[in-house]
Parts: sequence; structure tokens; C-alpha cells
Amino acid sequence: MTLPSNHTPLLHPEWQTIEKISLEDFSAVDWAALNTQRAVYLQQEQARQVLRMLATSEHDASFGYMVNNYRHSLQSATMALRDNLDEEDVVVCLLHDVGFIACPSTHGEFAAALMGSYVSDRNYWMLQRHGIFQNIHSPHLPGVDVNERDRWRGHPHFEWAATFVDKYDQAACDPYYDCAPLAFFEGMVQRVFARKPVMRLHSN
Repeated sequence: MTLPSNHTPLLHPEWQTIEKISLEDFSAVDWAALNTQRAVYLQQEQARQVLRMLATSEHDASFGYMVNNYRHSLQSATMALRDNLDEEDVVVCLLHDVGFIACPSTHGEFAAALMGSYVSDRNYWMLQRHGIFQNIHSPHLPGVDVNERDRWRGHPHFEWAATFVDKYDQAACDPYYDCAPLAFFEGMVQRVFARKPVMRLHSN
């Protein structure tokens, strides 16, 4: 199908463009076509676009840490890989701070929302709270309650959250650490996002 020059190209040229502006004008047939194409689009594009989100920060400046968020993410994932963590955990390490600059105060929730449909309960729970679990490692940060994480002590995923932050988050800021390149993790990210998504409710 040939589109006017001001239309965004389709991922696959044989797909149908719904040439209506208001959603209220979409018919049931239109929605059926759109949702069929959307499922394929997400399957093919989601992991690639998530990786691109991280890749765009490669050359960003730091606001004080010795490494930027891109380098921190690669170091976290590489450390997990070298500790023989499973593929999902490595991907979670890679992407746990992907929203750190865009939404700093809620970047844990951002990562949990991004990956929650494709990862285990333990990683979903940890991602939501890893910022709070990091407080114990920042005893001189003004206004921080280093014991805030204790409200969840005894929870089945408490120890993993504590271990993640201790070994793969707060310790992953070494400018001399030999990180694997982002390309090394691409297949892992693609396989995690290729899983059948599950619906989740916010966990306590």
C-alpha cells in the first residue's frame, strides 16, 4: 500500500493503515486489524526499542558519579553474568535503571512496569523497591532512612532485593571495570521480551 508522504511508514508494507484520526471513528473491523498488527509489531520491536532507550545514553555526561547510567547498567549486567546468574537476572540488571534520568524518583516502578510482564515475581518485586533497599548503603545521605527496607523483612523476596542492591547496584560504579558491550546482551533481552506476557497487579 502506498501512503502519502506525510504518513509514518508501516513496519511491513503489506499492513493496513487505519486512515482515521479520531479513535471514536475506529470500527470493530479497524480495531481487529490494528490489534493483529500490534501483536506482531510488539513481538518484533519491543526489545529493540528498549535496547535503544539504553543505547542513547552511552555518551551522556554524569552529574557526579564516576560512570554514567549506561556504564552502570553494563557493569551491573556484566557482574551478574560473571556470577553465573540466570539470563533473566542479567537482563534485569541491565535494565533496572533504564528510567533513572527520565523519572528519577520512580525509576524502580518504571523498570517494574517495563519488565513486569516478562519476569519472575521475585524480580518484579525487587525492581519496585530497589531504590529503597539502596538506602542502607547511603548512611550519610541527608533525609534517608537506612532502615526503611525493614518493613518488608521476612518477605520471600527480601534477600534477593538486598543481594541485588549490594552486589549489582550500589557496587556497579567502577570506571575501570571491564564491562561486556551492550551488543553482548541483545539476544538475552530479546528472549526475555519474547516470553508470553502475564498480567500483574501491584504487589505489596
